Amino acid sequence: MHVNHINLKLDRVRQFCINEKVDEVYMRSLIRRDFLGGKNAMKTDRRQVNRKKVLQYIIFALILLIFQKMSVMAGKYVADLFSYEKLDPYNAYAWNFLHHITMLVIGLFAVLILRKPLKVGFGLGLGDRKTGTRFVVRYTAVLAGVSLIVHILMKISNSLPVYAFPLNTSNIVGTLCFQLFLTGPAEELLYRALPITILVRFFGENAKFKWGITLENIIAAFLFAVAHMKWSLFPLSIEANWFQLVYAFAQGIISGKAYQDSGSVIYPMMMHSISNVLMVGTGYLLLFL
Repeated sequence: MHVNHINLKLDRVRQFCINEKVDEVYMRSLIRRDFLGGKNAMKTDRRQVNRKKVLQYIIFALILLIFQKMSVMAGKYVADLFSYEKLDPYNAYAWNFLHHITMLVIGLFAVLILRKPLKVGFGLGLGDRKTGTRFVVRYTAVLAGVSLIVHILMKISNSLPVYAFPLNTSNIVGTLCFQLFLTGPAEELLYRALPITILVRFFGENAKFKWGITLENIIAAFLFAVAHMKWSLFPLSIEANWFQLVYAFAQGIISGKAYQDSGSVIYPMMMHSISNVLMVGTGYLLLFL
């Protein structure tokens, strides 16, 4: 006769109770209590571990946010030390150049300090060239189309950007050179390579969500979006352009995936700079049409 595993366990309990002259109902209540208690203890342990990990992530994210904010403030402080009246009388690009150069130097300094003790390279090499190149080419093609459509709609609705400087040759070349040579390197190092690498180093690479997006990528993209907000703690104030925040977060996710899949921050730097040049340059072009 077939006896399944559960019945076999029940028979052993009954046999034990008969042999030891113990009340069977009482014995089964003790077994049930211990079994459920063990499961509840395991659930409690898991909840405690999860809470601890969430708290650790929050602490690391706050540290990264403070470091990024201080880097931006340091860039502003250094850029404010100089006068650009002769080079850039309309303040169109020179201040931004020095601001982002300072951010880039701070980011590189942090990488040099952390790479040996953490034993990580922060993606400064070329990594997987084929994967990285594919990201850059596809991203550029898509952004070119998106930028053109967006600015055509803005042209039709008479809502193209209004600049605080004349669109002469000097200002156009200066602003586009700033976008091309500094926005990608400075911001991707500070907002992509540093946070993602540090989070992976301390927590390990997390399980991927849809489209292979990881938790550390989402955190880095969130910090990048926050960087596009005007906020301060003393006094507490927050100003945000929601379209800009969503755009920055989406760009951060794509750049983060390119960084993790290629193993190099070079390709996200190129994507970031190309994106900014396309957006700004297309706006300039349609203003003249």
